[in-house]
Amino acid sequence: MPRGRKIPKRVVSPDPKYNSLLVSRFINMIMKDGKKTLAQKIVYSALENLKEKIKKEDALKAFDDVMNAIRPSVEVRSRRVGGANYQVPMPVTSDRQDALAFRWIIAAARARKGRDMVDRLTSEMTDALEGVGGAFKKKEDTHRMAEANKAFAHFARRR
Repeated sequence: MPRGRKIPKRVVSPDPKYNSLLVSRFINMIMKDGKKTLAQKIVYSALENLKEKIKKEDALKAFDDVMNAIRPSVEVRSRRVGGANYQVPMPVTSDRQDALAFRWIIAAARARKGRDMVDRLTSEMTDALEGVGGAFKKKEDTHRMAEANKAFAHFARRR
């Protein structure tokens, strides 16, 4: 049973260049201290570099491919049953899939050494498409953990 009232989703307007809600949400996650134009420059430059590196005709399609490579389909959530905590594998909602993928890409890009954020973000996205890199590893770890705890799947709430 959820506690309190349901919080309404914030409406985010699509980004000016690609008219995409996904890119707009990604820009908002990259943004620090309210510097949106800087975040837009970083994301747009990284998407252009990505398009050139993987030789796609459309940067938005390339970004979708990266997101599909990193979105998790299952995760483990802690559930208390009879005095013991179990890591129960649960499917991930589409909004949370995007949020986790954004968080992992950005964290992995920020953790890379040297160079500017555009280069780090571009290389993290190309690595994700190749099946390597920090963000892809995080997704694999999440899936592996869900697989290992499959025995506790019957504790997941049925609705």
